[in-house]
Amino acid sequence: MKIAVLSRNRNLYSTRRLIEAATERGHEVRVLDALRCYMNITSHRPTIHYRGEILEDFDAIIPRIGASVTFYGTAVLRQFEMMGVYPLNESVAISRSRDKLRSLQLLSRKGIGLPITGFANKPDDIQDLIKMVGGAPLVIKLLEGTQGIGVVLAETRKAAESVIESFLGLKVSVLVQEYIKEAGGADIRCLVVDGKVVASMKRQAKEGEFRSNIHRGGSASLIRITPEERTTAVRAAMTMGLNVCGVDILRSAHGPLVMEVNSSPGLEGIENATGKDIAGLIIQFMEKNAKRGKTKTRGKG
Repeated sequence: MKIAVLSRNRNLYSTRRLIEAATERGHEVRVLDALRCYMNITSHRPTIHYRGEILEDFDAIIPRIGASVTFYGTAVLRQFEMMGVYPLNESVAISRSRDKLRSLQLLSRKGIGLPITGFANKPDDIQDLIKMVGGAPLVIKLLEGTQGIGVVLAETRKAAESVIESFLGLKVSVLVQEYIKEAGGADIRCLVVDGKVVASMKRQAKEGEFRSNIHRGGSASLIRITPEERTTAVRAAMTMGLNVCGVDILRSAHGPLVMEVNSSPGLEGIENATGKDIAGLIIQFMEKNAKRGKTKTRGKG
């Protein structure tokens, strides 16, 4: 197969591992910076140009689109879909998962466990919003935040009011969520490939921190998940329409709660914690499923 990897940096661990895994299995791989791709949007022969060259004959594409370039990156991926190239994850599914509010609403509709979450637009509603999620302490999240950036733990009602008011005053959209104290600053990352949890790890926040992201100094270790957690992760991936994703789960007193579904999960932490060849499993999925023109959406939506 001729595989394209949409990545802005070929030296990132996840990109390197995908290249290695695909090359070892005899595939031709090319890394493309999504921001250097430009498109000819035409009815009969849509094309993508890259540094003056027309890109043709790719069988499949693996999107590694950073959150900061979601809009342009998914537009490029959608163009590849229109050209019949098989995507690991489709543009519609990635857009769906990157919209925190939309993804929570979709998960809620399917009855998947979530932290109690509030969303409001006017400062007048802050008091009721705080009450709605069970009062302080509570977590305030920027809709556009990633890797723990833009996530604040407000330990008192006064602090919560002040932070929410400040964000709303800046015309920034925020989610307000209940704080799951019993999780103890830890969450579980489940890596789902083709409707199965192929690996899972526990991420523990460093002392004095409540965000467990490895980028923020959190540690990763192997963990055995429960059947309920496994089912929750698989259902969350299916709801988002993602073939490969990381599902972040909190262990609460009332069962597993999904925090986020990540459409471009990092491979370094989970491969090191579990010793599993996740990149190889992703390439195997592509081998089994990739077929030109086999996109459900064909760039729609």
